[in-house]
Amino acid sequence: MMMAYFDAFARDYRYYKGGAWCYEDGCIYRGLALLDAADPGGPWFAHLKRLVDGQIDPDGHLAGYRPEDFNLDNVQAGRALLFLHRRLGDVRYRIGADALAAQLPLQPRTPGGNYWHKLVYPQQVWLDGLYMALPFQLDYALLVGDRQLYRDAIAQMESAIILLRDAGTRLYRHGYDAGRVQDWADPVTGLSRAYWSRAMGWLAMALVDVAELAGPDAGAITAACTDLADILAQHQQPDGRWLQVTDLPDLEGNYPESSATAMFAYFYIAGTRLGLRGLSAEPGLRALAGLERHALAPSPSGRTELQQICYMAGLGGFSGRNRDGSVGYYLSEPIVADDSKGVGPLMMAAAERLMRERQPLATAV
Repeated sequence: MMMAYFDAFARDYRYYKGGAWCYEDGCIYRGLALLDAADPGGPWFAHLKRLVDGQIDPDGHLAGYRPEDFNLDNVQAGRALLFLHRRLGDVRYRIGADALAAQLPLQPRTPGGNYWHKLVYPQQVWLDGLYMALPFQLDYALLVGDRQLYRDAIAQMESAIILLRDAGTRLYRHGYDAGRVQDWADPVTGLSRAYWSRAMGWLAMALVDVAELAGPDAGAITAACTDLADILAQHQQPDGRWLQVTDLPDLEGNYPESSATAMFAYFYIAGTRLGLRGLSAEPGLRALAGLERHALAPSPSGRTELQQICYMAGLGGFSGRNRDGSVGYYLSEPIVADDSKGVGPLMMAAAERLMRERQPLATAV
């Protein structure tokens, strides 16, 4: 049922922002690329190429991409360009990837060396941005042989996991303000207040992807994977899912959130494939089973959809709202179905499960 759902979803997919290059589409692209790796006889590569080709012109220009926005979100989908370039050798994809990579040396940074999440979010490091930028940066650096770019990506990940980790709970805060001026930031630590599961889902996927790309250079990152896997397992719910606010199971209005659950499923299963010490596929497999049982369900029209996805959440002002990073704020955002931020990671996790069924485990790193 799940593969048929993915095929129908990709067949009928409409670009998230009307065709402009964005990470929301990139989540689907990454899912399709991994499904193709797990099931090369399936329709996944054709879906991926068709969708990406609709956003890149014959000269390699990406639709709606504005490097001057210095928005890390726009970098994430670049991994699809690298995937297609390696497969097909088409120079368009390399030109598009080059344009995204050219943004990174100019991206504003905090005094500690981490990228600002966006130009409009000065001095702010978000967990989201780690996934948006650093796996692409490493992947691109490996393609072009840029050791400085490669080392910088690893150093930024190592720095961010120290900045955003709460030593007491071992969970991670959504954002960090190096300037300590945002109203959502603690004036001493600079950290936001609540634990939002999808923010940690972005981190978890970034960690495992960086660990895979960096290999023997990923020592501190693989240690962070082990620690995160241990603490997340303590917050997994009996049905296999994780809650919108990670650590408050008795909070009224808290709910099992599908995108974070899919991201964590990918983290555990992929990390086990890589042989990361301390990781077991079991929490990820339980998470996938929980999503299949409780969140993949018919819509009123009878079509299968992935339900219980937080539409969006962030920090600071947006569309006339003050996103203050409180528990109440994270529970106030709309809940939707079939959002790409949930479906893409579900594709990724399902692909890892399929690869696990077909391939022996990797050697520990």
